[in-house]
Amino acid sequence: MGVSQPTLSRQVAALEIELGVTLFERVGRSVLVTEAGAGLLEYARTMGEAAHDLALAATGTSKTVDGVVSITATDTIAAFLLPRAIQRISEVAPGVTIEVIAADAISDLRRREADIAIRHVRPEDPELTARLLRHASAHFYASSDWVAKNGHPRSARDALKHRFIGTDRDGRYLSLLQEYGLQLTESHFSVLAENTAVSWHLARQGLGIGVTMEEIAALTPSMVRVLDDIAPIKFPLWLVTHRELHTAQRIRVVFDVLAQEFGAPNV
Repeated sequence: MGVSQPTLSRQVAALEIELGVTLFERVGRSVLVTEAGAGLLEYARTMGEAAHDLALAATGTSKTVDGVVSITATDTIAAFLLPRAIQRISEVAPGVTIEVIAADAISDLRRREADIAIRHVRPEDPELTARLLRHASAHFYASSDWVAKNGHPRSARDALKHRFIGTDRDGRYLSLLQEYGLQLTESHFSVLAENTAVSWHLARQGLGIGVTMEEIAALTPSMVRVLDDIAPIKFPLWLVTHRELHTAQRIRVVFDVLAQEFGAPNV
């Protein structure tokens, strides 16, 4: 929540005095909602939603180009591709401060976890404004030292002889690779890293074959494209914001710069 425990305790105590009811009770080291608190929960949620909507509407009417704009994107996009866009934003709107939220999870734009999101899926929430920037391509890569030691695999059959950098233990990434004709098993993964930027760094260190966007690979001359016979992994890039926020001047400026920077590959 962004507040310290003592501060939150004081706020809860003040609210209990104001309402004249006990909202929480301590049971051992835990804190549980009382029956009275549970009865008021829906009213509090309604008030919270109204407060968020008020903040969104107020931000949407702002004409200033000064202030903070938060952008959420996947780890690799945030680490490798966003810096160029942020540099451009600083030139166009020097009064804007960019907050970068590197996360693969879809942030809740309506609750202002972020102002703008770069996503790989189209949002279904009608309250969000989305623009399809383009379809990006990802390929398989290995370090030049790895290739010198292990050779240059090109086909799906060649892939069976080598180790890969994985991303999870529940089989989602493995299933994706299998869809592209790679009949791999869990034994083909030398190391797992859910953070995509870390996964790419591990591939750069020669620990196995990794996958990344071609624009990111172009920024890493020491990486060599392998498994050339395998079709590229295609995925969309969506730029998303809340429809109310899209009318705020500083957010509109940042949104438009991101659309320009990510609308065409920089390779």
